[in-house]
Amino acid sequence: MVGGGLMSHSIIIKEDLYYTKDHEWIKIENGKVRVGISDYAQKELRDIVYVELPKLGINVKQFERLCSIESVKAVSDVYSPLSGKVIEVNKKLETSPELLNADPYGEGWIAIIEAEKLNEELKNLMNAKEYDAYLKTLKHH
Repeated sequence: MVGGGLMSHSIIIKEDLYYTKDHEWIKIENGKVRVGISDYAQKELRDIVYVELPKLGINVKQFERLCSIESVKAVSDVYSPLSGKVIEVNKKLETSPELLNADPYGEGWIAIIEAEKLNEELKNLMNAKEYDAYLKTLKHH
């Protein structure tokens, strides 16, 4: 990325989501949470070629490994933003991993988790403004 502190202008940060320092996002939908990676993460990873989806029914803990994503650059772990049970995975990513690059907040979602301690663990996540401020502290490559 080029330039100084204007990074957020080229990075899309959705207002209604919560974020982690590892660049995952969650969207709360009727007590369940949809999980994906942020625009910043997909831009850092560049061309995503494979997604190892989490297994259905597994229980995950907040900030523990959920699955992994392979790009032409590297293999990266995706960490679960919240504790709970994986109740749905985005099967489209098996054949179209590039959806993570093309639409990280939409078609490129990764999993839906039935959160165990939503209100308690939400405090450990950032809202859009906090995430924007956090991104500004990161070193440019």
